[in-house]
Amino acid sequence: MSTVKYILFDAANTLIHKPSLWHNYSNVLKKEGYNFPIQELKNKHKILSEFIKFPDVTSQEFYSEFNKELLRALGIVETPELLDHIFNACKYLPWEVFDDVMQLTNFKNFDLGVLSNFNASLRCLLKEKLPEINFKHIIISEEEGVSKPNIEFFERAVQKIGLKPNEILYIGDSLKLDIIPALQLGFKVKLIDRDGTYLMSKYRIETLEHCIQNNTCE
Repeated sequence: MSTVKYILFDAANTLIHKPSLWHNYSNVLKKEGYNFPIQELKNKHKILSEFIKFPDVTSQEFYSEFNKELLRALGIVETPELLDHIFNACKYLPWEVFDDVMQLTNFKNFDLGVLSNFNASLRCLLKEKLPEINFKHIIISEEEGVSKPNIEFFERAVQKIGLKPNEILYIGDSLKLDIIPALQLGFKVKLIDRDGTYLMSKYRIETLEHCIQNNTCE
């Protein structure tokens, strides 16, 4: 069995997230008379994200279509006004780092990298939010012209890293975008699932501390 030599991470909702999104979204719905637990919003959003691919650069048009489907999944008939209220409440929210990500500085045995469907601003964002962590490679879909779940995106990562796929561990939050194509290429994988959406997945970890505490991700 090959030993992991390199850990490759997804970015959005694996390393970074927008924590104020759920509070803002919930408040808009409450004003319309809908009181949903934030956990339900997160779970419905996660499942819907497995079917609707986010573009590298999002727009109001994209979010209106996405939120229309999310509202319907919650049993709400959308209106143009409601869609506008949600967009205005949730646009331009700051990215923050998950608490457990700060402990990646404790990894001693692995090189670290990022493979993400994102725009070119990701490098500056990671440098700002995680200045202590040295990512050897940051591979971004907008720059490569190919994105997950296209297996070519993962193949390019293998070429840049210079290791065999089974010497690389890929950690992401999406079955469709991260886990399935990484498995197809031969990566080792972990599904980061902090909100308990995929409780029965054999690849699931609840926190990055699962790896960090033992300095191993086998």
